[in-house]
Amino acid sequence: MNLGLFSFVFHCPNNLQNVGMSESNLNYQSAGMKTDTGRHYHQWRLIKDQLARYGVVIGGLGIIVAIALIFFFLLYSVFPLFIPAAAESAAHYDVPEKTLGNTLLLTMDEQNQMASRFTDSGQVVFFEVATGKTVDVKSLPIPAGAHISSFAQGSPAEGEVIYGLSDGRAIVAKSQYQESYADDRRVITPSLSYPLGEAPLMVDDTGAALEKVAVKTNDTTTIVAKAADKVRLVSFEKKESLFDEEAGLNRTDAVLNMPAAFNLTDIIIDREQRSLYLISSDGRLSFFDISNKSSPAIRQQQNVVAAGEKIASIAFLNGDLSLLVGDSSGLVSQWNLGRDDMRQPALRKIRSFKVSDSPVIGIYAEQRRKGFMTLDANGVVGIYHSTAERELVKKPVGDAGSIAATLSPKANAFLVQSGDNTLHFWRVENEHPEVSMKVLWQEVWYESYPKPSYIWQSSSASNDFEPKYSLVPLVFGTLKAAFYSMLFAVPLSLMGAIYTAYFMTPAMRRYVKPSIEMMGALPTVILGFLAGLWLAPFIEAHLAGLFALLMIVPLAVMLFAFLWQNLPEDLRQKMPEGWDAALLIPVILLSGWFAFAVSVPLEAALFNGSLREWFKAELGIGYDQRNALVVGVAMGFAVIPTIFSIAEDAIFSVPKHLTVGSLALGATPWQTMTRVVLLTASPGIFSAIMIGLGRAVGETMIVLMATGNTPVMDLSIFQGMRTLSANIAVEMPESEVDGTHYRVLFLAALVLFLFTFIVNTLAEVIRQRLREKYSSL
Repeated sequence: MNLGLFSFVFHCPNNLQNVGMSESNLNYQSAGMKTDTGRHYHQWRLIKDQLARYGVVIGGLGIIVAIALIFFFLLYSVFPLFIPAAAESAAHYDVPEKTLGNTLLLTMDEQNQMASRFTDSGQVVFFEVATGKTVDVKSLPIPAGAHISSFAQGSPAEGEVIYGLSDGRAIVAKSQYQESYADDRRVITPSLSYPLGEAPLMVDDTGAALEKVAVKTNDTTTIVAKAADKVRLVSFEKKESLFDEEAGLNRTDAVLNMPAAFNLTDIIIDREQRSLYLISSDGRLSFFDISNKSSPAIRQQQNVVAAGEKIASIAFLNGDLSLLVGDSSGLVSQWNLGRDDMRQPALRKIRSFKVSDSPVIGIYAEQRRKGFMTLDANGVVGIYHSTAERELVKKPVGDAGSIAATLSPKANAFLVQSGDNTLHFWRVENEHPEVSMKVLWQEVWYESYPKPSYIWQSSSASNDFEPKYSLVPLVFGTLKAAFYSMLFAVPLSLMGAIYTAYFMTPAMRRYVKPSIEMMGALPTVILGFLAGLWLAPFIEAHLAGLFALLMIVPLAVMLFAFLWQNLPEDLRQKMPEGWDAALLIPVILLSGWFAFAVSVPLEAALFNGSLREWFKAELGIGYDQRNALVVGVAMGFAVIPTIFSIAEDAIFSVPKHLTVGSLALGATPWQTMTRVVLLTASPGIFSAIMIGLGRAVGETMIVLMATGNTPVMDLSIFQGMRTLSANIAVEMPESEVDGTHYRVLFLAALVLFLFTFIVNTLAEVIRQRLREKYSSL
């Protein structure tokens, strides 16, 4: 035992040293393991930080790229609107069959493949447009012993013409182009028909030569002719028969009362055969109402050119509502048939174009748009658009002896015959002549309107329609809807955010804030549906109650606050601090019910039973059921959660040491709120308002369903409007792809995009300045 003790004592230092070394090794190994684990964790955290950084950068750049792509796509869709028109020569050749007589009229088919030349010898020459090769020649059935004394074109779209003869008779013919396909190739076959029969029609029974003629054919054919100092009107109407399609014609004759010393040079009849215009050489125009063919009545005489000038050419603009008058000074003026102060038809000059310094010898209207082509005495061709007031093309084509021209039905080509008997064929690129800065942003005098106006009316069922592409009513409607919605939403949302973030107890705030934020998740289509089908009729029926609500509820709240302040202190102390707002809920509900309850007797006592009728009778303010008031309430309800949530977070995030310090220095809670908290939170509050404004400007479904979609410019809260976004949603499905209407809608989208971009950029600049100004508080 002693040996064992000795041995232990003898070897103890080594044992202790070994034990110490073992513990040291264990501690070192443990520290190493911890160091490796920490290094691995640190490296992984750095990797995650890098991934997060790159993810944020890539996401931000992706958003910027997406916005840039949207902008460039809108720009790409809009850019063709502003590409200038162009015309280039495609061919020129000798007039086909020039031995058959001088050219009275040129026409062209829709495909620009076939043309016709009406001659003064009664021949119609059909030829290929590209080469001038003769395809067919037709001869009119002119009776023996008679010759052609006058000629006129009817409606260019219908293709009818009239030849006046020296024996008082006339022939009405119509050129047609029939399309067919053979071996997958389009074949156009020209033909000549006679709507009233091939036999010449007797117009003047005295046998005097027809010096001037005009014709329009439809269900009824009207012929007006001058013969032997008399102007005769002859109307032919097909007899109705159940068994015989060719039962004959009912004829009506009348003689017009010509003004004294009227040197008639031209006759024009409108498409509806209701209006007749007689033109004299000295620039006088006489307007007749020929609705009653048996007794035409003169309505107006008007000088349509300046003193000393003469009428060189005249034609209807497409739709036959306006006359284009070209004079010897090179001016083309547009005269529209409207109504005077006595509600009688009257001609008014609405615009003019300085075409040339030479006389305008020909005016050729487009058949599908409100454009026209002119030919002056020097052979210069000009293409214009009346509504846009644009000169699109101006080219010297023929020579000073040019005698005839025609514009194709699609207005993408024209023919001009020069004085040396050469035909010039030109192609035209003119896709969007209707758009100009004046059309988009200025007042325009449209046909049949009493004065220039801002109008949006983009489409119709007929080719005669004059498109109205003013964006001003849409921009006005967008700002109007946003204004009234913000007027409703901003006070409620900001006051609610201030109370919730600063005065309300945290326990109540945990219920109020999420509840209001959940309102933002409600689909706007539901809000629009409720606004259009429930809210609008409700407000219309309780308009007086709504105004009473604005007075009675604040008075009730103030009265309750006064009574609350005068209650005994011990009774008021029983209400936990910050829960005061809960007491106002029944007060607001009861006072709101009382406001609508007293609205009916209030309306009966003060407004003769109807506040809407009183507004109309006394103030001249009309009321539409779906109006800005309805939109303001409905869209304000949609905007409130956004503004409230952001503003409340900004106010709640104000550092507590600022409020505590202000209170410690003796400021009241209200002073602290107005002079410390609101100023510090002002960048966030401003951002909330601007985001809410962006939401209101871009809202679609609510304004689509609750405004009536009337593009009118009226500041009244009781009138509707149409916004840019709603207009795009309504009309984009109906627009022709790549057409003018389609591209103008994209232009509206671009305007909306630029508006929100500029407003948000300015808002960000202001927010940064507010942050810099109040960050030192």
